[in-house]
Amino acid sequence: MNNKEQLCQYKLMASRDTLEVIQGKWRIPIIISLTYGNKRFGEIQRDIADISPKMLSQELKSLEMNKIIKRTLHDTMPVTTEYSLTPLGLSMNNLLDEMLKWGIHFRNEVVGKK
Repeated sequence: MNNKEQLCQYKLMASRDTLEVIQGKWRIPIIISLTYGNKRFGEIQRDIADISPKMLSQELKSLEMNKIIKRTLHDTMPVTTEYSLTPLGLSMNNLLDEMLKWGIHFRNEVVGKK
């Protein structure tokens, strides 16, 4: 395999990794919610219309497993759980900005035209 083919394969694998982490309807909204600061479960749920508690819980676990978010338990009565972005999660800011720009462009080019 030559260098060009190796680079192509590397980029294909890296893009699949990215999609694996952010795929689905809810993960990007959860990450965006947490870019505005640490939040408790209920606060995230209020930010994201229509997400069920079960789905939010599943997605938070997946994002935590992929080291995008961190779950912190506070020693209070009752115990308080807070979610925050990890440095890896914070490193997604440029990606999120570019996705937003492209989404606006897409809306203008395709969705907005009837």
